[in-house]
Amino acid sequence: MPETNLQTDRAPSRPKGHLLRILGIAFGIAVIVGGTIGTGILRTPGEVAAGLHSSGLVMAVWVTGGLYAFFCTLAVTELGTMLPQAGGWYVFSRRAFGPYGGFLVGCSDWIMQSTAVAYLAVAFGEFVVELQPAFQGNVKLVAVAILVLLTLLNWLGLRAGSRTQEITSLAKVLALLAFVAACFTVSPSSAPTAPQVSMNALAHGGLLLALVGALQAVIITYDGWYSAIYFTEEDEDPARNLPRSSIAGIVACIAVFLLVNAALLHVLSLPQLAASKMPAADAAMAVFGGRGKQFILIVSMVAAISTINALILITPRILFGMSRDGLLPRQVTTVNAGGTPSLALFLGSAMAIALALSGSFETLIAIASFLFVAVYLSGFCALFVLRVREPNLHRPFKLWGYPWTNLAVLLASAAFLVASVLGDLQDAGVALILIALSYPIYRVLAITKRRPSASAGDAIAVPSSDERPTPDRL
Repeated sequence: MPETNLQTDRAPSRPKGHLLRILGIAFGIAVIVGGTIGTGILRTPGEVAAGLHSSGLVMAVWVTGGLYAFFCTLAVTELGTMLPQAGGWYVFSRRAFGPYGGFLVGCSDWIMQSTAVAYLAVAFGEFVVELQPAFQGNVKLVAVAILVLLTLLNWLGLRAGSRTQEITSLAKVLALLAFVAACFTVSPSSAPTAPQVSMNALAHGGLLLALVGALQAVIITYDGWYSAIYFTEEDEDPARNLPRSSIAGIVACIAVFLLVNAALLHVLSLPQLAASKMPAADAAMAVFGGRGKQFILIVSMVAAISTINALILITPRILFGMSRDGLLPRQVTTVNAGGTPSLALFLGSAMAIALALSGSFETLIAIASFLFVAVYLSGFCALFVLRVREPNLHRPFKLWGYPWTNLAVLLASAAFLVASVLGDLQDAGVALILIALSYPIYRVLAITKRRPSASAGDAIAVPSSDERPTPDRL
C-alpha cells in the first residue's frame, strides 16, 4: 500500500478498544424500523388528508412516498456495501467530494440527529405526563431521565444497545399491528370526536399544491430508511446482510404505514381524519372507548423509546468516523470494551440533554428538516460521482434501474429541498449561514490525514476514506 498522503513522522496510537463485528440482519431491520416508524405515523395521516379530496389520493401519496424511500434505500445500500465504514453519509461524501465535503455532511448529519433525539425525548416526557398526571410539570426531567437511561444502556456495549433496539422495534410493530387489527375487527363504540370539515375548503390551494404538501409530510415521516448504513463496519457480513436488512426493513415500514392509514380511513371519515390533530387517538377512542387514549399513549411511548435508542446508536458512529479520518480530535475514536464509541456517545447525549433542558430547539428542528434532505442529496450525488470516477470499486450490490432511479430520487429530493426553502425562508437562511460558517471552522481545526492502526482479535481493519478498498477487505 503506498504511503503517500499518510503521516510518516509518527504513527498515532490507537485508543484502547475497537468496534466489534457482531451485528446481523435482525439488527439491520430493527434499526431501520426503529429509526423510521416513529410517532409521526400517529399524527401525520391527518395532515396528509387535510389537503386531499379522496381516500384514494391519501393512499396514493403514501405509496408514492414509500416508493421514494424504497429506491433511496437501494441507492445508499450500494454505497454502504461499497464503503462499509462507520459514519454513514459522511463516508460517502468524503470519498466523493473530499475532506471538507465529508466534514460538512458529517456535521450536518450529527446536528440533525442530535436535535431529533432531544425533540423525541421531550415528546416522550409529554406522553408520560399525559398518561400519569402525577408527573405534571416534570416533562424535561422525564426527558433527561430517558436520555440518561438509554445512554448508559448503550455505554454498556453494542450487544446491549442492539438487543434493546431489536426488542423495542418488535414491540412497536406488534402494537401498531394490534391497533390495525382492532380497527378492522372491533365495532366502534362511539363516534369519533373530530369535527366534520369541508374537503373543498381544505384544498383551497389547488390539488397540485395539496399533493406537494402531502408528499412533504409523508417524506418526513419516512425519514430513517437509511439507518442501517451507519453500522456496516460492525456487521458480520455487510455485503450480504445490508441489502437484505435494508430491503426487508423499508418494506416492513411501508407495509405498516399503509396498514395504519387504511385502518384510520376505515374508522374515520375523510373529513374527520383531515380535521384530527391526533387521528390514531381518535380512532382508538372510537374502537376502545375511554381506554383508547391510554393505548395510543403507550404505543407512542414505545415508538419514541425505539427511535431515541436508534439515534443514540447512530450519532456516535458519525463522530467516530470523522475522528478516525482526522477531521475531529483523535480522542473521539475512543471505544470501550463493549464496542461503543464512548466519548462520541457522551458528546451526543450531552448535546441532546442540553437541548431538551433549554426547550428552545424549535428553530433547530426547522433547520434540521432542511438539512436532512440536503444530506440525502449528498449521497445520491456521491453515487453518481463514484460510479464515474471509480468504476472499478467492488460493488456487492448495485442500485436497481441505475442511473434513472438514482436520478429520480435525486430530482425528487432537490424539489423537496426547494419547496422547504420557499416554505421557510428564514430557517433555510440560517441553515445556509451555518453551512457557510463550516468552512472557516474546518480550516481552524487544522485537519490532517492519518491512517488508523490495525487491532487484533475482533478489530475491524478498514481503509480510511482516501484509500481504495479492495474486494478482500469488503
